Amino acid sequence: MIQCSDCEFFHRASNGTVTFQCDPFSNIKEPECLVKWQLLKLDTMVRSYQATLQMYERLAPMQEKMFRHMEREIDEMDESESWRDSLRDDDDGEDDSS
Repeated sequence: MIQCSDCEFFHRASNGTVTFQCDPFSNIKEPECLVKWQLLKLDTMVRSYQATLQMYERLAPMQEKMFRHMEREIDEMDESESWRDSLRDDDDGEDDSS
């Protein structure tokens, strides 16, 4: 089995970061290369998911405040419209008694 560091599609930058130029649809040299490529992609997906979770954790307190504020606004709107309903009920009651 060829080691990735010996492959022509492996590149290490001066700062130590590793990049792979291999494409599983065209230039995979060995079957193990495909497994390694899948592991790299899976690792990338996991890191992206973790970053998303961290962002959601940062947003959660702000969302809670926003939801509480919206609930208060909706409750106040309902209370402000309740006088209309009571006024209509009174008007309906007067028409029935005549």
